Amino acid sequence: MPTPDRPLRVLIVDDEPLARQRLLDLLEGREDIEVAGQATSGREAVEAIRAQQPDLVFLDVQMPGMTGLDVVREIGPEQMPVTIFVTAYDQYALKAFEVAAIDYLLKPFDDERFEQALERARRLLKLREVEALRERLLQLLQDDRPSAQPKPSKYLERIAVEMRGQVRVIPVRQIDYITASGPYAELHVGDQVYVIREQMQTLEERLDPELFIRIHRSAIVRIDLIDVLLRGAGGRYAVRLKNGVRLKVSRSRREALERRLGLQAG
Repeated sequence: MPTPDRPLRVLIVDDEPLARQRLLDLLEGREDIEVAGQATSGREAVEAIRAQQPDLVFLDVQMPGMTGLDVVREIGPEQMPVTIFVTAYDQYALKAFEVAAIDYLLKPFDDERFEQALERARRLLKLREVEALRERLLQLLQDDRPSAQPKPSKYLERIAVEMRGQVRVIPVRQIDYITASGPYAELHVGDQVYVIREQMQTLEERLDPELFIRIHRSAIVRIDLIDVLLRGAGGRYAVRLKNGVRLKVSRSRREALERRLGLQAG
């Protein structure tokens, strides 16, 4: 536990260098905080937690090989420091928000949201509520075990979007289409556009293929909204959605799209 004579010891765990640097920049120059270390994987995190015994861990959930939840399971709720989950996926953000860690940061997060999470960690440490938090982490691990409840759908059912410190949960069935914008993806829901930091490849894998199809490296559409397949000169293709939006179809994805639309044999 930190005391007036000892700063808050923080461990940063994330496999992405830019994400670690972002947290370091936000923590830099604070006299009451000491960065005890960094870890780039779940296994490194376990070793660092046991060796450094930090007061607070910023823990990325989606890491290859060993996830953030695996780290909690390996350390054990009784020994786990106060934890703020860092995540890009709604399913983990919502779990953390509802039942588990003291807080979460949904990538990309702003300075204000970070300060809120850090202040909550400080407050709870001062109030010595760690035992209650560990009980909630234990409940999270029990809920996460395959034997504890029916296996949830492997596909996204909703996506959490953080905007100015607030979180809006978007049911995927309300999404008309998704377009790429650099490292971000834009979710088009009616007249609204919501931005998340996610790769199109990851979204394609996480969305139900019965509902969505990727038609271009920069576009995923909800299949039931496709109104017309447009054939242009020079082998160019596009789709027109029921709301009038036109999106390009790449040549490599045209045949798969035609099969889904029943325009050729499977």
